[in-house]
Amino acid sequence: MSRLQLIATAPMGLESIVARELKELGYSDMEVENGRVTFAGDLQDICRCNLWLRTSDRILVKMGEFPAKTFDELFEGTKALPWEQWIPVDGEFPVEGRSHHSQLSSVPACQGIVKKAIVEKLKQSYRTDWFQENGARYVIEVNLHKDVALLTLDTTGPALHKRGYRKLVTEAPIKETMAAAMLQLSRWNVSRPLYDPFCGSGTILIEAAMMGWNIAPGLRRSFPSEHWRIIPERLWSEAREEAFDAVRDDEPLQLTGSDIDPKAIEIAQASAKSAGFGRDIAFHVLPAAKIKPEGDYGCLITNPPYGERLSEKDEVEKMIRQLGFTAAQLPTWSFFAISPTKQFEHYFGRKADKRRKLYNGRIECQYYQFFGPLPPRKP
Repeated sequence: MSRLQLIATAPMGLESIVARELKELGYSDMEVENGRVTFAGDLQDICRCNLWLRTSDRILVKMGEFPAKTFDELFEGTKALPWEQWIPVDGEFPVEGRSHHSQLSSVPACQGIVKKAIVEKLKQSYRTDWFQENGARYVIEVNLHKDVALLTLDTTGPALHKRGYRKLVTEAPIKETMAAAMLQLSRWNVSRPLYDPFCGSGTILIEAAMMGWNIAPGLRRSFPSEHWRIIPERLWSEAREEAFDAVRDDEPLQLTGSDIDPKAIEIAQASAKSAGFGRDIAFHVLPAAKIKPEGDYGCLITNPPYGERLSEKDEVEKMIRQLGFTAAQLPTWSFFAISPTKQFEHYFGRKADKRRKLYNGRIECQYYQFFGPLPPRKP
């Protein structure tokens, strides 16, 4: 099979982080667009990227892209693609769809046309008029944007933020992909202490532990493409073996989290244990005003409460002021927080050294970065 065009989808604002991850994995031929990074790869790269990418949502196979202003153009363009190379005679192939700024605005109608075109193509290949669709699952998406149709196959299934370790969640938890992005955008590395004073279900700390020990985030879960006939089982075995061999669990971790809610700490401890870090991350029931991060040149990285109700605004202001007070007591530490609060820097008492717009779910936020001194170089 010739080289594939693969797409790593990205939450808004994280495209460059996904591209950087791909570069670190050895990929160079990339195109960064809104919501996705397209890159060249092969079947083995489907396995590797699903296992290793920390900030992407999904890995898609780009089947084709063509103008589609009419249903006839959508049908013929879809039918011309090599579906028979991917979908076996018993394959289940549901079609999902989206349409933005296109003449073909009815998503259900577009899904029906794409499904019909694929059935017609498979009829020619398998010489049958009936497909039971009781085999492996091949989710197809038709994405229409400005009268151009992009057709993809989803290799991932449930989004990549579902690592498999989080059994319970607190209210408004941060996604694992966003937590990983916050860590990658910070100055933290495994040699430095890390503290989260609003740790909730512990996601930032667990993602840090996985990064510190170089654990592939997809190692604990499965993917629908593991059952695809086109991808030899050997490729998945080799990719998982590579990931297991890369683990460095002899690195000491300096990870601590606290939260005022005892139930949140129970959930965080259960998640850390599920992820294999039950003894490696310290959790405490503490209000933010009483935290005492230990060590020098550490990083405080957090997702503080947003106070979406009017009655909570004063509490949020107090929390941010407390963070600023804590920062003043820890001159060698760096502080990183994601928040939609417009007056964050004012309450913190210091202008951020760097800001970056990120979306926590659908909420537009700023990632505020307050840099402390870097650790001295070891002789």
